[in-house]
Amino acid sequence: MMKVTIIGAGPGAPDLITVRGLKRLQEAEVVLYADSLVSDELIAEAKSGAEIVKTAGMHLEEMVELMAARCHEGKKVVRVHTGDPAVYGAILEQIALLREAGVEVEIIPGVSSVFASAAAVGAELTVPDLTQTVILTRAEGRTPVPDGEKLKDLASHGCTVALFLSATLTKKVVREFLNAGWSEETPVAVVYKATWPDQKVVRSTLKNLDEDMRKNGIRKQAMILAGWALDEQIYEKNYRSKLYDKEFTHGFRRGAPK
Repeated sequence: MMKVTIIGAGPGAPDLITVRGLKRLQEAEVVLYADSLVSDELIAEAKSGAEIVKTAGMHLEEMVELMAARCHEGKKVVRVHTGDPAVYGAILEQIALLREAGVEVEIIPGVSSVFASAAAVGAELTVPDLTQTVILTRAEGRTPVPDGEKLKDLASHGCTVALFLSATLTKKVVREFLNAGWSEETPVAVVYKATWPDQKVVRSTLKNLDEDMRKNGIRKQAMILAGWALDEQIYEKNYRSKLYDKEFTHGFRRGAPK
């Protein structure tokens, strides 16, 4: 069966790829990767003699035609994406065209930048009695979002919000959150290039977000995490889950008698 393997490379650090993803990369005879986002150090793990193709300057049809052609030649082909391909990975359009060309697709998940960013700031995004929901979205810019998914509407739930692809739209982001009823003092954490050597973490609030990002020169490759789960004083507020509560019974532990 002719097959392209799409690999989630993780957020940046080359050792955050999965074991399975690394194995497929090392077996591949043809490697296409988003060179503007994926570490060259990781791609260096490809075997000697593999054809390495940088795709930052290529359009969709060029990439798919090349992948399909190499598959028809009987070669093992991988396409390496940043983060996890399922979130803003633009894989659907590749899969559709590859299937038209008679090529199947295997997807190997990766560590998303949203979780790498949460780790960088030491945050749990779902906190009992505070928020149990995380919304992954982006601000509306040149690319529209569907009706019903405007940031103001999503923010009205008051849960943790993770914003991809929104670093140039912070004025709009702040306005949408405030219009949804959020406080200007709501904590925000911005992580620039999570897990890369030049990673930068900026702690802010909605009130100061745009200015803090401007001062730090952050206008791309940044994850914006907003909500009270990002409060730096949250560790002092004694939020507790039921999971380790001594009085809570579950399938592996009997609760302590009252």
